[in-house]
Order: sequence, then structure tokens, then C-alpha cells
Amino acid sequence: MSVVIKNFEELIDASKKQKTMKLVVAAAQDEEVLIAVCNAAKLGIVDPILVGITKEIRDIAEKNNLDIHEYELIEKANLIEAASVSVELVSSGRADFVMKGLIDTSILLKAVLDKEIGLRTDSLLSHVVVYQCQNYHKLLFLTDGGMNIAPSLDEKAMILKNSVKVAKAMGIENVKVACLAAKEKVNPKMIATVHGDKLKEMYKNKEFGEGVIVEGPIAFDLAISKEAAMTKKFESQVSGDVDIILVPAIEVGNGIGKALTYMANAKSAGIIMGAKAPVVLVSRADSHEAKLNSIALGSVIAANKTS
Repeated sequence: MSVVIKNFEELIDASKKQKTMKLVVAAAQDEEVLIAVCNAAKLGIVDPILVGITKEIRDIAEKNNLDIHEYELIEKANLIEAASVSVELVSSGRADFVMKGLIDTSILLKAVLDKEIGLRTDSLLSHVVVYQCQNYHKLLFLTDGGMNIAPSLDEKAMILKNSVKVAKAMGIENVKVACLAAKEKVNPKMIATVHGDKLKEMYKNKEFGEGVIVEGPIAFDLAISKEAAMTKKFESQVSGDVDIILVPAIEVGNGIGKALTYMANAKSAGIIMGAKAPVVLVSRADSHEAKLNSIALGSVIAANKTS
């Protein structure tokens, strides 16, 4: 039986105890990213490969008293080339996962999806953010508030599968998923309710494998609060104990995520799934702590894939 990671302190601890993962940073001449990567390396979580403008990387390191002399540096001033080299290092097995540095997300993801050197799979790329909230008893996984705008039913099924892989890597054996909607009754005019109901049927038909429970459609309050479910006489295996919130559209995920961060002071870590290896993609607005958490999350997922 695997140990369930219940908070970010345990995530950092788990990433330190496992085999050190090889992380390649595309366009590593980003001060905030480089600080986070060096912190992760100091903890023994990753062994970095820094791709980009080496003079700028060294200047940033010197300015911030970062010791990078043992790291491999690869000179690539062109951002498209930096992305390609970084991704190819992962696809060739020289690195375990990739992180975005000072480069447009679209450039990096184009390299990830390249048919020749990329990390393309039959799945869909999707964003999973893990939140640690003071008022919730375990980590909460939110998807997809960062990439897919208005996913179809088939796309939501792939997004769900991607997020389940993250939860399983965190040691959760029975993953509880809530397909979010504004109400629990199916209404043909509300596509979120239709999709939620169909995803629940897919779960009943074993399409998401063992150790996964899917509820839908279900409102946010009933997903996270057992008391709310009891008050409304809604019976579900996930109510008050949900792991994954699957949102119907990007605005919902974006809104919930930012509300948790800015109104509830939730800690977070984010990852892109659906490729052959996790992709760490952090926002410039993310704290140092969030960046380190995201690297640790990518490390744990990468180790889970190689074990």
C-alpha cells in the first residue's frame, strides 16, 4: 500500500526520499525559475540541465549567489531551438521531465507535441493544479483551469484520466472525482450537467479503471462539504471527501483556483499532463514556494512513471 501525500510538506519530503530526477529547463535565463530550480537541486529533488543563454544564466546565478557549477549548461539563444533541445532530452531519456523558463508557453508546447522529437501521446494536454487549503482535510486537485477552454465530453474524459494519474502518483488508491455543474439534475440546456452524467456512466462502465469513483453532475458545495450534502439530502461516495474537481470550462477552473489562492491563502502546485512526461509550467505570479512545490510534484510524477 502506497503512502498518501496529504500536504506539500509531505510532497517535498517524498520527492527528497526518492531517486533524484533529471530536470531540463527550457530557456533557463529566468531569475525566479532558476532560484526555484536551484533550491530543488539543493534539496536533492532534481539534477538540473539548464538550456538557454548561458551567460545570462551565469549572471543570474552570480547575482543571487546560486552555485550552478555542477549543472549541465547547454547554449541555445534561439527560443525555438531551446524548446526543441529541452524536449528531445526528455524524449531520448537523458532527462525525466521538463520545465518552462523564459519562453512562451506556446513555443514549449509546440515542441512537446512535435511528432519527431516531442512527447506526444494519444491523450490531450491538460493542466492540473493541486491546492492545500486550510479548510479542507486533504489536497484538492483542480482541472482544467489553464489550458482547455470548453472541452467536449471526450476531452473531459481525457482530462479526467490525466488528473487521476497525478492523484495516483500522490499515493491516492481510491480517487474521488466530482464533475462540476450548477445543479445535480440533468438539464439538456446545461451541457455541464449532461457531460457530468455521461462521465458518471463511463465510470460505472469501468472506462476509468480501478480505484476511481466519479460523481456528476454535482455542485461545488456538495462536492467538498458532507454537511451541505446531508442538508440537501444528496447521497454520494465523494461528498465531503472529493480529490479531483473536474470543471466544465476554463473560466470556472480559473475562477475557483484564483479564489482559493487570493481569498483563502491556499498553497498550490501545477503541472501539465497528457504528454509522455510531466511539464512544469509556472506563472510569474507564483510564489517561490509554489514553484518549488510544482517542481516536487513533477518529480514525484516522473518517478512514478519510471518506477
